[in-house]
Amino acid sequence: RSVIVVGPSLSLYQCGLPREIAIELFQTFVIRSLIRQQLASNIGVAKSKIREKKTIVWEILREVMRGHPVLLNRAPTLHRLGIQAFQPVLVEGRAICLHPLVRKGFNADFDGDQMAVHVPLSFEAQAEARLLMFSHINLLSPAIGDPISVPTQ
Repeated sequence: RSVIVVGPSLSLYQCGLPREIAIELFQTFVIRSLIRQQLASNIGVAKSKIREKKTIVWEILREVMRGHPVLLNRAPTLHRLGIQAFQPVLVEGRAICLHPLVRKGFNADFDGDQMAVHVPLSFEAQAEARLLMFSHINLLSPAIGDPISVPTQ
């Protein structure tokens, strides 16, 4: 869970995920990859490489994130647009970055609102996120069909 800030350079389907949050969410995937690539002999060695923030860890994290959508949720979730899927991109800082046009579906603004990040684990959950929940697919209101992603100020 973190504060959201505007990320105008992101695409509609992307969100900026801070390194600290990303490594926490994807830690098991990074550990598995380090062991499979024989860069670590066991879980303990892999965790120490992550704690030391080795360069290879960030490269593996980027690779792992490329294949995994994340779900962003702003409480309270009152309708299906309150939780949407995004392709994560590593960013510096501690705030989650969002394209300004997707904030309306969450009923969010950039004055200190917080959002939670979730990682769908199963292949079925990932497929559902990609096919039904990606933000660039949900551009119209499910209730009345009006556009949701409209420019404001």
